[in-house]
Amino acid sequence: MEALRATYGDDDSSDFDSDHSPTLSLPANSNPQSKETLSSPLPPPPVSLLHPPNSLGSLDYLQTGQPSRVRSFPHVEGNYALHVYIPVFIPSISKKEMGQFLKRVSSVVSNLHVVDIDVPLNTLCKEEHKLEQVALGREFHISLGRTVPIRVHQIDSIVTMLRQKLQFQKRYWIDFNKWEVFINDDRTRTFLSLEVVTGGLPEITKQIQAVNEVYKLHNLPEFYKDPRPHISLAWALGDVSGSLKKVVEQETKSSVFRGSLQSRICTSKVGGIECKIGNRTHIICKSPDQ
Repeated sequence: MEALRATYGDDDSSDFDSDHSPTLSLPANSNPQSKETLSSPLPPPPVSLLHPPNSLGSLDYLQTGQPSRVRSFPHVEGNYALHVYIPVFIPSISKKEMGQFLKRVSSVVSNLHVVDIDVPLNTLCKEEHKLEQVALGREFHISLGRTVPIRVHQIDSIVTMLRQKLQFQKRYWIDFNKWEVFINDDRTRTFLSLEVVTGGLPEITKQIQAVNEVYKLHNLPEFYKDPRPHISLAWALGDVSGSLKKVVEQETKSSVFRGSLQSRICTSKVGGIECKIGNRTHIICKSPDQ
């Protein structure tokens, strides 16, 4: 038991605070081997390296006055947060246009923060290369199931079944076609996201169904009845979906007027599926190169 705790972390706290995870998002109008190096872009450098003392103040400046996180579900000793997802990297060719969109939105909605690192988005927008490296240069996740608490004795069974269900997966392309606004289940956070509405949607839907089967066998809550696969790029505290959605719609219309709106905002090739339990990441499947 102690060995398991050393591997997965002391308890659920490592992931329970991450209510920015796409797995807990709802549409505003209604995230046996440990992780190995994948053939994907290198992660962005630490934020501290991008913010020397005389650049944007200091890291202390960036960390002060941050909104408080709210747990997605109560802390229970011995529970570990489970998250099944597709890792996604934004291609370099798409970052400039996406960065410009984020700049325009953050100039109107000033309380947006970058997902995961929680740096104010308007701070990064002051320098384009930092915006692209920090906000757009990291790994994003398309959730295939809800983020839920599980017990230690369920871990091996869940990982094994996920691998059995998802082992035969071909590579496919995902098209992110639409800027959308989502809120989490308890309406404590609002997210600016990119949604998949065409290319890749049938494949993702089938994978969600497979994950649902594993969840059901372990008495875990299934994913949303009508899932809308997406990656979240920024968040704001509370339910500001109405105002944020209005700004997104206005900027989308402006992009059409400028002729800069494309049929797809960015495209990414799926390389596999991963599962994070506590502090440990498992590779569920790696799609063959073909």
